[in-house]
Amino acid sequence: MGSDTGLVDRWRSLLSSYNVVASQLERELQDAHGLTMSEYETLDRLIGVDCEKRRMQELAADMYLSQSALSRTVARLEKGGLVQRTLCEDDRRGVYVNPTEAGVRRHAEASKTHRAVLAQHLQGQPARV
Repeated sequence: MGSDTGLVDRWRSLLSSYNVVASQLERELQDAHGLTMSEYETLDRLIGVDCEKRRMQELAADMYLSQSALSRTVARLEKGGLVQRTLCEDDRRGVYVNPTEAGVRRHAEASKTHRAVLAQHLQGQPARV
């Protein structure tokens, strides 16, 4: 039972660390760039691949969001002019999503904030935006 206690303690420590970093990311991304952490992560995954568009199903498989949560996130990004959705010509059930020029610019700006928060918490460096 003693080793189980150690595992549980490590798990709780990991959760605490995640919550601290995620809360700060959420605050700073929202305040500086008008993005939630999920919106930033969606843009980051779209822009981080070498193709002009991705199927929603592929994007959902790469992320921690459910298909419906991703769909709501993409809808907010689309409303803000940061991404656009198009139907797949071969399979009408498939939906592609790609960043707009405004989305690429917002992502570039927000990446600095994102990296500064990560550096502060994961490398012990002070956050500089």
